[in-house]
Amino acid sequence: MGLLERARKQWFLVAIVLAITSAKLQPSVGMHGGPLRPEITITYVAVSTIFLNSGLSLKTEELTSALMHVKLHMFVQIFTLGFFPMAVWFFLKLLALTSINPWLLKGLQTVGCMPPPVSSAVILTKAVGGNEGIVITPLLLLLFLGSSSSVPFTSIFSQLFMTVVVPLIVGQILRKYIKDWLERKKPPFGVISSCVLLMIIYSTFCDTFSNPKIDLETFSLIIIVFIIFFLQLSFMLLTFIISTRKKSGFTAADTVAIMFCSTHKSLTLGIPLLKIVFAGYEHLSLISVPLLIYHPTQILLGGLLVGTVKNWMITRQKALKLTRQTKILV
Repeated sequence: MGLLERARKQWFLVAIVLAITSAKLQPSVGMHGGPLRPEITITYVAVSTIFLNSGLSLKTEELTSALMHVKLHMFVQIFTLGFFPMAVWFFLKLLALTSINPWLLKGLQTVGCMPPPVSSAVILTKAVGGNEGIVITPLLLLLFLGSSSSVPFTSIFSQLFMTVVVPLIVGQILRKYIKDWLERKKPPFGVISSCVLLMIIYSTFCDTFSNPKIDLETFSLIIIVFIIFFLQLSFMLLTFIISTRKKSGFTAADTVAIMFCSTHKSLTLGIPLLKIVFAGYEHLSLISVPLLIYHPTQILLGGLLVGTVKNWMITRQKALKLTRQTKILV
């Protein structure tokens, strides 16, 4: 695969780099109070657009079907919104003793609190990311980061309701009336959300680069990249070991879903949530950096592991089928 083709395939990652670079070159354009008026266009319009888009694209019948997998659903919920943030919290207690930028460490904690992505490979992730994550993630952020948030608790949830919950509900209602048109035309929901998300990222970094007090040293950044790789691989291995135990009751297909759903984190939901919870906070972009790193890392690891995991699943399914056939013959 050529370099140009790779760039086209991973256009969103390339666009994130370009958005951050543009913010560095001319931060006054997208900063708070600048020509783009991000305090209105980003805080309200952009975030609402992302979740209206999600509401329109989310197939209610598939969501209902996913919720029927109660045991699998509960495992993902408990791991991603319970064990994951708690394990990261303990790990960060050790990292706090090092010279790593403390705001990047806070960013790692926010990653731990995020739900799985709405657009994950399995529809069950939509059930997790589209519902409980909206309520639980802000609570986890306030629990683990406490006074780091400069916005009152009630204000956070009222804004979440107006810019996240309401657009999702409106999107679902509209979908009922234009379902046939949507399925016939197949609008590029993913591209729309990605483009709006780029605007949010651009605005966030414009605020950063316009503040001379904020400095991000290369050492901390490199260490954070390695930590994120370590966390993802460790948690994927852990979920694999737990879900493949004989007493777990999970199938090979369940294990694959668990590995990715439990360890992936949502950038689409995460960045708007951080924008709301840490509104007006000068270190918001530094807190956002680990999540921006986590996103391409999970895509990269997923791409590297998909062949191996698929072969394992097929082999496991064939072995199970052969065992059943043998039992029938006996």
